[in-house]
Amino acid sequence: CAGAAASPASAPAARTAATLIATMVPRIAIAGVAAAVLAGTAGAGTRAAPPFTATVTRATAAQLHFSYRHGCPVGPAALRHLRLAYWGFDGRRHLGTLVVATGVTGDVVAVFRRLYRARFPIRRIRPIDAYRGSDDRSMAADNTSAFNCRRAVASGPPQWSAHAYGEAIDVNPLENPYVLDGKVRPPRGARYADRANVRPGMAVAGGVLVRAFAAVGWQWGGRWTASPDYQHFSSTGA
Repeated sequence: CAGAAASPASAPAARTAATLIATMVPRIAIAGVAAAVLAGTAGAGTRAAPPFTATVTRATAAQLHFSYRHGCPVGPAALRHLRLAYWGFDGRRHLGTLVVATGVTGDVVAVFRRLYRARFPIRRIRPIDAYRGSDDRSMAADNTSAFNCRRAVASGPPQWSAHAYGEAIDVNPLENPYVLDGKVRPPRGARYADRANVRPGMAVAGGVLVRAFAAVGWQWGGRWTASPDYQHFSSTGA
């Protein structure tokens, strides 16, 4: 049967309800879009960091033009180029290269993976050849490096540094200077001579950097009482 006709009194109420619905629908749609945008923004802010990466390739004599020469304790065949990810002081992901002994590549990858996960800041990582083999220039640039065929910077008779074997790494030399006979190297590292004033990038007992190397059995030069070398880590303790 046909429906009953609406009474005159109910007609205005029906029109009012229809008007409210018409004005609410666009607002609901806009609110939905805004919520979606906000959700997308939140998702972008919590997006996972890119993964740690490390690749190992053979080192060549041409790549070691300034850091290797005839008579060095190890040659290019015993060394590897390690290209790895790290976090800079700018909070960004970077790629750097270390030259290390073949036998310690696994240790070094494990150390820098730990540092990457902890977002430990590193200024830069470049082979010492980028500074024509000069340890002083590399330190002045706050560069983290490993292999360099040179003698140890220490008192006593001349002897090969652990760097000459590719079994030592100097990390953030400016924040972690070497103190020998009262002289700070690099000179600008004097501002970090007070080790109690802990700042980003520093190696301190119990800190991320020292623990990362200790986990693979490497020793820290910062424990040398006579001449602490805070930047220095080696597999041999030398």
